[in-house]
Amino acid sequence: MSSFLDRVLGRVRLGGWLAVAAPLIAVVFAVLITSAVLLAAGKAPVEAFTTLADYGTQPRTMALILNTSIGYYISALAVAIGFRMNLFNIGVDGQYRLAAVVAAGLGGAAVLPGVLNIILVVVCAMVVGALWAAIAGVLKVRRGVSEVISTIMLNAIATGIGSWLVTNYFGVLTGNDLGTRPIPDDAHVPGIPLIAGTSQLVNGFLVLAVVLGIAYWVVLNRTRFGFDLRATGKSETAAVASGISVKKMVVATMVMSGAVAGLSGMPELLGQSYKYSNNFPTGLGFTGIAIALLGRNNPVGMAIGALLWGFLDSSSDALQLLDISKEIVSIMQGVIVLSVIVAYELVHRYRVVAEQRRVSRQLAAPSEPEGAAA
Repeated sequence: MSSFLDRVLGRVRLGGWLAVAAPLIAVVFAVLITSAVLLAAGKAPVEAFTTLADYGTQPRTMALILNTSIGYYISALAVAIGFRMNLFNIGVDGQYRLAAVVAAGLGGAAVLPGVLNIILVVVCAMVVGALWAAIAGVLKVRRGVSEVISTIMLNAIATGIGSWLVTNYFGVLTGNDLGTRPIPDDAHVPGIPLIAGTSQLVNGFLVLAVVLGIAYWVVLNRTRFGFDLRATGKSETAAVASGISVKKMVVATMVMSGAVAGLSGMPELLGQSYKYSNNFPTGLGFTGIAIALLGRNNPVGMAIGALLWGFLDSSSDALQLLDISKEIVSIMQGVIVLSVIVAYELVHRYRVVAEQRRVSRQLAAPSEPEGAAA
């Protein structure tokens, strides 16, 4: 079981074309399954996929895809930090939503002006997310509570606390919509005119997402902390023998994962809605798990996965023009998650068999007679 998780979570490297083959097999398999579902419903798969592709390549849709992918990518990074430590932070959803509520309330109060308010909101979100995730870390090292169970429970508690804060402290009723006070205009993160041919701006948090991806790679692969984190994730026994405090690493990893999770809602809060209300996006944490699995915790792989998810989400409305339910996209996304696990396992087994055959050929090859070279 441990070796299987190592392969799925990216702790076993797939070199060369194998690293590309596994996700491609998963996507192709998902397309085939979705095609079968469309045929069973009496719809034409080719027409459906052509419509998705045509709509998804329009300039405005491309900007929307990027905007949707930013939150997904940050969420995936938060999940991947835990995965590399062999921790399943299922609580990213609760962490970013509670962080968004508190940060929105603070930002709406306009304690500081302009850019300082943006910094305050972002730091607040990171701190709240980190503290909420730390609860699961402390429970694990102090009482042996599985982080899977504790973070699931903390998701429900975070949702309740968020609703209570909006209702009793931060909420302002605007028509029939109860939400926090809007963040002032001078504290909005400006968009970027990145896609030509459309007035739709790309969320300015794209820059932060790129920085986070680079920082994730550098910290995990070029620092002592990252080495300790990866070593503990592979073998706690070996980590203890090397003088690494496993308990400290568990808490530190959960805190880091929670801090990044707190940033998942910031593109929406500071770049689009500017307040927290019932319309605030939900489910980013669970989508992040799927994207982290698809990208095998690699920052580039997760970026591609986030763009794929953003493409499917942003283009799904076009299916209604063909009288096809947009939920067909959810089926495709679910099949991708399942098939990617199977694909990685198949590719890994292929690599093992290929290596065994290579060794067998070398052993079977006639050895050069002693002294022949002389």
